[in-house]
Amino acid sequence: MNNNNSSERIKRREFMLTGGKVAASFLFAGFESSKIFAAITADQHKNGIPSVTLNNGIIMPMLGLGTMTLDGPKGARCVADAISLGYRLLDTATIYGNEEFVGAGIMQSGVKREELFVTTKLWVSDAGYENAKKGFERSLNKLRMEYVDLYLIHRPRGDYKGSWKAMQELYKEGKIKAIGVSNFERHQMDELTANGGTKPAVNQIETHAFFQEFKAQNVLKDYGVQMEAWSPFAEGRNGLFTNQTLAKIGAKHKKSNAQVSLRWLHQRGIVAIPRSSQKIHMIENLDIFDFELDASDMQTITGLDLNQTQFPEWN
Repeated sequence: MNNNNSSERIKRREFMLTGGKVAASFLFAGFESSKIFAAITADQHKNGIPSVTLNNGIIMPMLGLGTMTLDGPKGARCVADAISLGYRLLDTATIYGNEEFVGAGIMQSGVKREELFVTTKLWVSDAGYENAKKGFERSLNKLRMEYVDLYLIHRPRGDYKGSWKAMQELYKEGKIKAIGVSNFERHQMDELTANGGTKPAVNQIETHAFFQEFKAQNVLKDYGVQMEAWSPFAEGRNGLFTNQTLAKIGAKHKKSNAQVSLRWLHQRGIVAIPRSSQKIHMIENLDIFDFELDASDMQTITGLDLNQTQFPEWN
């Protein structure tokens, strides 16, 4: 997926400009000021991010850092910055090509490995029993770790049943604390568990204000599988950061479109992993636990659902 970082920063910082006079007045009254962000410290968030217990008993933070496109020394710095601010869930993948930089950022942070929850994913080219084991070991070596907390099949392509068999063995060996999937539908999860296989702990799928996936969430609840949202801001597509509906709700709570979006997911019980390379945005994304959207807010956001992916290039 393509991403224009400078454009995204402008949209996030000016998210209220099209939201009417009330929203605009809030922006100029101090959205950028230290008053809003001053209360967000590493100590407050180190152990303050709510968590969820997965179906195998493993505890997972409900808010983390997505790392797609965060690579090289800058990517390592972003990971270290996020950890310093209190992030403990870090999400990467083989296809991102940045596992070694995520690992480097973790080392730079100085935080103990056991305090972190690290997710990586098996790509399509490594599908199948033997390939999956080799792919996992490559990821582990790049991350410079002895285990990962969550390992996902990134897409249901190729011999994903063979991949799942390998992952179950790695899980039993203790090299993976929890195994799951990404972008899977019901019938594909059925195939993994048809012969008594381990139930996925997580299904990571596209979820945001324009593609809300309530039906998928109900299916996952029935399965006892935790739903996790990738790209919770839709990468700013369809004008999420300037959306007037989100801006109006945000003005009521003195929060940004991004914060409203994350809070909406949190209240639905969905884990979110927003990606950001900017420290101020990382802080902003953490600042969602001191307010609550009311029933009217939640219903209004439901009205934004287009019920279609914003990333057709992934299909």
